[in-house]
Amino acid sequence: MPGRPNPTLRQRRLGAELRRMREQAGLGGSQLARVLGVSPTQVTQMESGKTSVNVDRLHTIMAACNYTNQSLIGALAEIIASRGKGWWEEYRGLIPNAFLESAEHEDFAAGTVKVWTSVFLPGLLQTSEYAQGMFSRKIPGLTAREIELRTSFRRKRRDTFLQSPGKKLEVYVHESSLLTRFGGTDVLREQLFGVVDDSVRANVSVRVVPFGVHTHPGPIESILYSFGAVSELDTVEMESSRGPIFFDAPDELESYRSTFDRIERAALTCEESRDLIQRTARSLKG
Repeated sequence: MPGRPNPTLRQRRLGAELRRMREQAGLGGSQLARVLGVSPTQVTQMESGKTSVNVDRLHTIMAACNYTNQSLIGALAEIIASRGKGWWEEYRGLIPNAFLESAEHEDFAAGTVKVWTSVFLPGLLQTSEYAQGMFSRKIPGLTAREIELRTSFRRKRRDTFLQSPGKKLEVYVHESSLLTRFGGTDVLREQLFGVVDDSVRANVSVRVVPFGVHTHPGPIESILYSFGAVSELDTVEMESSRGPIFFDAPDELESYRSTFDRIERAALTCEESRDLIQRTARSLKG
């Protein structure tokens, strides 16, 4: 049976964890295939997310690998059970799949999501006008319809996350992102006041890394670190011009946790940041 041509983020992550489980047990793909009574190709497809895995097969793989992390097994079983389509599916075929993957990633997060940006304000806090300003600068240019669709998607993504029970957003931005005028001065001013309003939400914190810090504490790229149902399911998303890049290997996660620790140490407090954003907004002139 041919596999899925485009497995979702959840399906790929389930497969990646199955591969790690097998590799930690020192089993080759052919060895596991014999235990399961399937072909090595099917094992490869399961580990790439291209073939479905039910809970019974998950437990068979766990037993074959002598795997005892019941917390992770339970979380993987939840991934298997969550086969419903997310709200972002209504946009499939209308906007690039990269947008949908970012929305699925935020939905996949079990609780806190940390974001770092250094050039622009993060999508989860953007106003419609600011988002339009960002999309309007794309080369080659987008049509008015394409800009409208991407903007409405970003707005729904923002509203869905901020209204999701149990979700918390921790935003860290470099001061330079407060000055980049996507959409013009008036748009930026209203965007900054919007960030101030969002920053007093119970589930949102915003902290600024000021120009005066000794060094630039984070990467140039924008990154999003989400905490999974268990720590093994934490995920990092890095934004690039070609779409999001996801990282989930244990050493990569540890590296990005250290990166956020360094950013947090360099950032102003929430109150200091709110004051700086307000002062910047009021100082903007056309």
